[in-house]
Amino acid sequence: MTKDLTHGSPIKLIFFFTIPLLIGNLFQQLYSMADTLIVGRTLGVDALAAVGCTGGITFLILGFAQGVTAGLSILTAQRFGAQDAAGVRKSFATGILFSAGVTVLLTAVSVPLARTILRLLNTPAEIEEQAYEFIVVILAGIVASMLFNLLSNIIRALGDSRTPLVFLVIASVLNIALDFLFILNFHMGVAGAGYATVIAQLVSCACCVIFIAKKLPILHLHRQDWHVTRQDFYAHARLALPMGFQSSIIAMGTLILQAALNGLGATAVASYTAASKVDQLAIQVMMSFGMTMATFAAQNYGAGKMDRIRKGVRQCLTVSILLSLVMTCINIFLGKYLVRLFVDNAAGVIDLAQVYLVINSSFYFILAVLFVIRYTLQGLGKSFVPTFAGIMELVMRTVAALALVGPFGFAGASASNPLAWLGSAVPLCIAYFVTMRRLPTGKDTA
Repeated sequence: MTKDLTHGSPIKLIFFFTIPLLIGNLFQQLYSMADTLIVGRTLGVDALAAVGCTGGITFLILGFAQGVTAGLSILTAQRFGAQDAAGVRKSFATGILFSAGVTVLLTAVSVPLARTILRLLNTPAEIEEQAYEFIVVILAGIVASMLFNLLSNIIRALGDSRTPLVFLVIASVLNIALDFLFILNFHMGVAGAGYATVIAQLVSCACCVIFIAKKLPILHLHRQDWHVTRQDFYAHARLALPMGFQSSIIAMGTLILQAALNGLGATAVASYTAASKVDQLAIQVMMSFGMTMATFAAQNYGAGKMDRIRKGVRQCLTVSILLSLVMTCINIFLGKYLVRLFVDNAAGVIDLAQVYLVINSSFYFILAVLFVIRYTLQGLGKSFVPTFAGIMELVMRTVAALALVGPFGFAGASASNPLAWLGSAVPLCIAYFVTMRRLPTGKDTA
């Protein structure tokens, strides 16, 4: 079930690895999208805004967890590319222990502080209680998110992007069914949406464990694999923590923006929430190609095939930019109809959502470049520059929150994403060209 990405046509391998990854990412979006859609259609605009205003907190904490697990899998992919089976097992064991520690820490800190964070973000009083009911369930279930992301990233590191897709489909369907059951039948309100998400993730975790036990002997750990040294922890932490902090740094900018957005009222929050869900679906195309490049670059770096990495990046950039232009057109002309899935014809919400979609979609080509270059650098083990790029995203979103929301209102908030993408893409591109010049060249691109 593993796949070696160090031989064959780069663009063909990248494309076919990305397809199941893209479908999987789309289904993963259904976790939050199903919550948002069902909450908005059954519980009303205030409930929709309550779920939406927790997005920044979720991004901050769960984004850190996801970044950490993605970083842990980079070394696994490099060792797999080097055909080091013992190194793969040791990397997997290290990842499990590291993730367990991070899970305990995040849960212990975030759950008690959930209500305090909501108040610091200036959450509107009329939606604060519902927002708390939802976010505290999600934070208490960090273990499910952490474990699933670790296992699915490890499976992808071995070249298998299809199996995590199957488990995501199962979890997404279950999530939707549980949403209806908990909200409509058990009348659990927005908390029911949170429970549905956590339970669905736990089921996907169980699927991953069973699959590894039955189909991936390379990940069957022996007693000696658990003898993790300080050097093992350092090697993994060097990649995992910067990637986790990168996600959290970006999320901090989102939180600052959320606080400014909350000041515009529940209608603006609901509009931003609904439009951002449509936006998140669209950017999965570019993100999936970027995520593929992390595995592609890591395996080929482990195999010493540097020219092959350069060729793969050029080809992936071409395809990703072209597809970003397609997604731009779809969102600008059809996005408002997708927004109606969440809020029907709620007064003012559709018009504001269209403003968001036009502004964001027009700059998708920058995002396409950003994802490919960022993930390639991460696959090469270059953790500092992507983290610095995350700081630039924080700065640009903060500028939007402080300088644009006041005079331009909702349009100023909507411009925060393109500004953040530009601020991040510039240092990433510079770092990529410098890194490529320093890597050795060769003829082996087979």
